Amino acid sequence: MDFTTLGLQPRLVTALQTQGITDPTPIQTQAIPHALAGRDVMGLAETGSGKTAAFGLPMLNVLLAQGRKLQPRATRALVLAPTRELARQIADSLTAFTGGSFLRIVLITGGAGITGQIMKLEKGAAITVATPGRLIDLIDRRAISLAETEFLVLDEADQMLDLGFIHALRRIATLLPKARQTMLFSATMPKQMEEIAAAFLTDPVRVQVNPPGKAVDRIDQSIHFVARAAKTELLIELLDAHRDGLALVFARTKHGADKLARQLDQAGFATAAIHGNRSQGQRDRALSDFRDGRIRVLVATDVAARGIDILGVTHVYNYDLPNVPENYVHRIGRTARAGATGIAVALCSPDEMGELKDIQKAMKATIPIASGAPWEPMPGAKPDPRPRPQPGRRPQGGAAKPGAAGTPANTAAKPSGQRRRPRRPRAA
Repeated sequence: MDFTTLGLQPRLVTALQTQGITDPTPIQTQAIPHALAGRDVMGLAETGSGKTAAFGLPMLNVLLAQGRKLQPRATRALVLAPTRELARQIADSLTAFTGGSFLRIVLITGGAGITGQIMKLEKGAAITVATPGRLIDLIDRRAISLAETEFLVLDEADQMLDLGFIHALRRIATLLPKARQTMLFSATMPKQMEEIAAAFLTDPVRVQVNPPGKAVDRIDQSIHFVARAAKTELLIELLDAHRDGLALVFARTKHGADKLARQLDQAGFATAAIHGNRSQGQRDRALSDFRDGRIRVLVATDVAARGIDILGVTHVYNYDLPNVPENYVHRIGRTARAGATGIAVALCSPDEMGELKDIQKAMKATIPIASGAPWEPMPGAKPDPRPRPQPGRRPQGGAAKPGAAGTPANTAAKPSGQRRRPRRPRAA
């Protein structure tokens, strides 16, 4: 099956062929016919499966055929994304799909000047791609109206819930016309998603490619059990073995990402960091340099993960395991794009065994061990020779001595039931 048999206009098919896209992915094959028929769609598929085209092509197909004049400050289609990077990726992809048509696509996200965005919306937009927070700001300023919106897309809806956009989404839902077509796409299906689906979708058709939480089969996964203090040294060793590749490294915190980027830069790797505290200009430059190969290692936090859609990422390193199990799948999905293969390596320290257990439970799979063992003590650690008392019991040998472990040095243990006599106050 090709895009023509799916029912798309020749104009769109030609634009896809110009980009070297000839065969639809499974999620596109399943979703596009339903979307062209006007049905609400709930799509569940792994990151990197082609969801942008799955919702974007049917929407563009209708908008190009109608050619209706735009109304000031109105938008005929609204696409919501959780992060600035993902919103920009969507806007760029939709622009490329149109092949230079008359459709106006407006991008509105935080981190950019709001005045310029207000001016763009003055003329109206065929499609507005937005992050929820900035959209609410523009609604409050009456710079955009959703009263004439015919299409709504929620992309990476699970990530929007993770980032706390539930209240913004509820408010946006009240401003949209009931007579509209809605498409919701997500990699996972948490319980709260049922509430979102009920609020936004009407009798949706559900299309699903892979079970939620399952990583793509083209990714070679492995894990190293290593002491936290030795993680950076091991990461440098692993990166050094593949200097020609593009490597994406995930850290848990913004501070940790900056620190790790400095250490890798000092080790001789062209590195940049991307996270929520970086300005939009800094984030855009880092992604551009990474995409063009000027830097070979990009250190990121989960906030930026969904917006990194770069072909050629050969390795993904989980320097810190994520607190949310599903984020592991999103992270490693940054490699093995467009039919390629990829490598995902996780570094697990003793304090992260709980996170690892949750990740493997969510994936219903065990990550192969590359080095170390989960039951091994930290290198160099010496066992504590002191006996550990059981809760509610005294250590063998009678009452604890003053200064013993767990007993304040200036307080001797008292027999059960005996009260300490209060001290008399000293004379003034």
